[in-house]
Amino acid sequence: MPEKYFEIRWHGRAGQGAKSASQFLTEAAEESGKYSTSFPEYGAERTGAPMKAFNRIADVPIRLRSDIENPDVVCVIDDTLLKNPEITSGLSEDKLLLVNTTRSIEEVRKLTKFKGKIGVVPATEIALEEIGRPIPNTTMIGALIRATDVVPMDAVKQKIRAAFARKFSESVVQANIRALERGYQEVKFSE
Repeated sequence: MPEKYFEIRWHGRAGQGAKSASQFLTEAAEESGKYSTSFPEYGAERTGAPMKAFNRIADVPIRLRSDIENPDVVCVIDDTLLKNPEITSGLSEDKLLLVNTTRSIEEVRKLTKFKGKIGVVPATEIALEEIGRPIPNTTMIGALIRATDVVPMDAVKQKIRAAFARKFSESVVQANIRALERGYQEVKFSE
């Protein structure tokens, strides 16, 4: 019987941080004792072009190296992509669609026609308020942890400290931790 991996597919546009979020999540998962892989898939390699990134996280070694066709969670970093049917492709109704948006859950449902669980978080707005830049990845990871608990929050905070303290001031580190926590606290889910 094949091993079950927790699989996440990220959708965004090149330059918005989907690849970085995926890689960051994998590193935090590994540092918390799990196995994890992360890889991107680009169409036209230019800033603004739609792209995907993928995570597999497990308690056992991961041997599968293909794209993720039936994810447990789809994370959408750019809500202008919601009308694209590829967003919910392979996402069963007992799984989660998590979207960075100021739109309501009902609007997301109408745009995507997805009948399963939907989570929405204004990640870009939170990032602007906390970090001062429209980089929603850290906030999206916080929302993802709230929805799935796939990686411990403390592991992600430690990863933020370790990764950012080398390049940025303590105020930038703290701003990213606040964005992470706000994503966790402010995500809203459908019933």
